[in-house]
Amino acid sequence: MLAIQIFIYLQVLDFLTTMIGFHLGASEASPFIVKLIHATSPALGVGLSKLVALGIGALCVALQRQRLISWINYWYAGLIVWNMSIITVVLSGSNILPNIH
Repeated sequence: MLAIQIFIYLQVLDFLTTMIGFHLGASEASPFIVKLIHATSPALGVGLSKLVALGIGALCVALQRQRLISWINYWYAGLIVWNMSIITVVLSGSNILPNIH
């Protein structure tokens, strides 16, 4: 149960850090999310991708694969660290990352 709660929190944190990154001029690296953004808006596109992730998480629960959610949490934790790194670089005034406009 804890892994599921962490999964939900990580989805929220990924959404928030992605939105902050966009506000600071960062771009999205995922082709899937880029297509969602171009079809809608940045917030709606990322939000839809979070709904897909939550749906996959619910499928894991329904199939009794909660252990898989624990592994997926590591991936999302890494994404949030990446987002925070980009935010830190932008706020520091450095231009060392190629996906910063």
